[in-house]
Amino acid sequence: MLTEEDARRLVLAEIAQARDGIEFELGILRVQQVSFGWLFHWGAVGDGQSGQRPRLGGNGPFLVDRENERLIRTATSVPVARQIADYELRLRREAHARNAAAKRVVTQPGTTAPTVL
Repeated sequence: MLTEEDARRLVLAEIAQARDGIEFELGILRVQQVSFGWLFHWGAVGDGQSGQRPRLGGNGPFLVDRENERLIRTATSVPVARQIADYELRLRREAHARNAAAKRVVTQPGTTAPTVL
């Protein structure tokens, strides 16, 4: 299970890879807690001269899942709230699939070996 600090390190590593060709300093601008982990908003910290923060294109926030340590880069073309809801739905479906698979495994009477139905 990730801590927020672990998640922050993952995001900073991804941001470092995104620096290619960008002359501005990049960093985490805001962290928002969500049901499954965190949402990290990132972008240019400043332009190095005027102190103003340039706007970047394609810098959708990162979703980080604390349980399974997934780091997901969101799309800028879809509202973030919808992407969070879609990911929460994905987690529910994955949990349902795990539960259904576990129910298919039963123990035969008189044996200790599990049998998959």
